[in-house]
Amino acid sequence: MDPAAVSPPAASISLRQLLMALGDSLVEVQAAPAGLDVEIRDVALLDPEDPPTAQPGELVLAIGARGRAASPALRAAGRDGAAAVVVKLDGPGQAAALSETAAEAGIALLSLRSDARWEQVNALARAALDDARPGESGQGAEEGDLFSLAQTTAILTSGIVSIEDAANRVLAYSRTTDSDEADDLRRRSILGWQGPEGYLAKLREWGVFQHLHSSDEVIAIDSHPELGIRRRLAVAIRSGDRQLGTIWVQEGSTPLSDRAPQALLGAARVAALHLVRRRRELSEDVTLTRTLLAGLLEGSTGPQPLATHLGFDARRPAAVLGFSYRTTEAQETAEVVAAPELTHTEVTNLVSVHIAARHRSALVTQVDPRIYVLLPQLPRGIDTDTLRGWAQEITDAVRRHLGLPLRGSVGCLVPGLGDVPESRREADRILDAMVSAGVPTAVAALVDIQAEVLVSEMVTLLAAHREIRDPRLTALVAHDSRHQGRLAETLLTYLNCLGDIRAAATRLHVHPNTLRYRLRRAEELTGLDLGRPDQRLLAMLQLRLPPDD
Repeated sequence: MDPAAVSPPAASISLRQLLMALGDSLVEVQAAPAGLDVEIRDVALLDPEDPPTAQPGELVLAIGARGRAASPALRAAGRDGAAAVVVKLDGPGQAAALSETAAEAGIALLSLRSDARWEQVNALARAALDDARPGESGQGAEEGDLFSLAQTTAILTSGIVSIEDAANRVLAYSRTTDSDEADDLRRRSILGWQGPEGYLAKLREWGVFQHLHSSDEVIAIDSHPELGIRRRLAVAIRSGDRQLGTIWVQEGSTPLSDRAPQALLGAARVAALHLVRRRRELSEDVTLTRTLLAGLLEGSTGPQPLATHLGFDARRPAAVLGFSYRTTEAQETAEVVAAPELTHTEVTNLVSVHIAARHRSALVTQVDPRIYVLLPQLPRGIDTDTLRGWAQEITDAVRRHLGLPLRGSVGCLVPGLGDVPESRREADRILDAMVSAGVPTAVAALVDIQAEVLVSEMVTLLAAHREIRDPRLTALVAHDSRHQGRLAETLLTYLNCLGDIRAAATRLHVHPNTLRYRLRRAEELTGLDLGRPDQRLLAMLQLRLPPDD
């Protein structure tokens, strides 16, 4: 150990706080057998020439020991009571092997990005220790989070929404286009940022606050024209037995939607995430959650860090839902830039509210251009049909409220969080096939479109490997490109119609004799023999490639 690298004693921080300070641009959690609340008191550099030793509470930077060569440092750090070891990896296989060693040694393992400099992580870790102070911890949620949630809830309920804290102070509210829709209670609450005492007294008299204090259920309050109060719904925002606030939905010029109570329940659960973390460095905590979730979905981070961070049972069933609101494969890339950021936020918020109403532990994240929902801790009896129904509700709501043609996919149910990457891969396979094959349904599981998925993946294989293509078909497509012809399109349509000349001609809007001529011309130009099944099969696959591929 390099004595010059050891800093003077500093205030300790947890591994969780260190990860917030470093960010996922530098390190990823590979293993955390003791959780993310282990205490880090110092930073030390381990030179490859030094014997592998450590001090209790140290963050050990294993410089020069790449991959499996870091195993002795992990074992020694675990033996000596260090908090965590940072290494560089040469490949994913090494991550799995070292994670197992770290778990056996009982020490956290972090991997440093291959292009990152040790000096950078050393400086940032020391700065985090130097900046650590007891006491206040963050300023809470950004107002925009709650205002955005209020607006999403208003869309889903067809009402006018306000979010209040436990002292009936207004924290956020939805926009209204018609000031006449808001009743007197709504206007006075917003203008004063607190419910007027006279109205609050009436709500106490009617037992509304008592209900909200003791129940998670949505309560309905009838209209009282004599008091200037329109019909409204309310639900408590809760964390365990503690009430953090209330969401109110007032009926405007149109009736509240039939699904308003369900949407309100989901909104309350999402709001609780904002309010409960107001004194727990919300933005950093949310960033860490998203980082751990992204790592789990990608398979670069194991399940234990996220399970420990959020208190999940990693051994219970889980699944991933995938969503994409692009209309074509090309737009999946182009519209990421063109679509306004508000659209991304609105869709993600709507997905979050809907799924929270169905499953309390659901996590939502966006990896452009797709949105993923992780469903951890699912009941053991749940089935794909139920998850398909949840996804269908979400796509219907996005189309109805935002006018976007959202696609949804249901990844396979897996036995635990460790298998989540498999469910995410299946969700992606389904979405890819829905785009490339033009599947008309809005939501699908693998069992629904397995043939389309497999054909899509075969075409992708052909696109990636020119050596397994038939050069005669390549020449046919090139001929069409030079002469603005339609021979390849005609051949594929004919094959898709199982050799039915009249059906293919109708689909192409040409005379059957014209279609026969084109088929003969295609055979003459290329030497293809359409009487041979293997050539027909290959043509059906290869001609599905984009013309310019």
